[in-house]
Amino acid sequence: MKLNDSNDKALKPLVDMDGDPIFDEAWQAQALAMADSLVKSGLFSANDWSNALGQSLKESANRADIDSQLTYYQSVLKTLEQLIADHSEIDAALMDSKRQDWEKAYLNTPHGQPVTLDEKPC
Repeated sequence: MKLNDSNDKALKPLVDMDGDPIFDEAWQAQALAMADSLVKSGLFSANDWSNALGQSLKESANRADIDSQLTYYQSVLKTLEQLIADHSEIDAALMDSKRQDWEKAYLNTPHGQPVTLDEKPC
């Protein structure tokens, strides 16, 4: 099946005005999509998201972190985790434990292989 030109364009990575990719990694787009989805679902407001992300970015600047796309998305993740912990019944310690499980799985997965958690679902 051949895709038409409009579908071909939709499958290409998003780029900025200079033609550079907006996202270095798919997870970056996914993190912002999750934030958008959580705002739309009413877990927290767009104002809460904006203020919390701004505060996280200020803290990063105050620590003199390198101003990079990676630093920005680390702030996005930190903000998402904090807002979820503050506005839901999800336990922050459980969320941190799960993040550590994923990190360990990532570090123990051979290059090129999918990262999976080999455990029972929560």
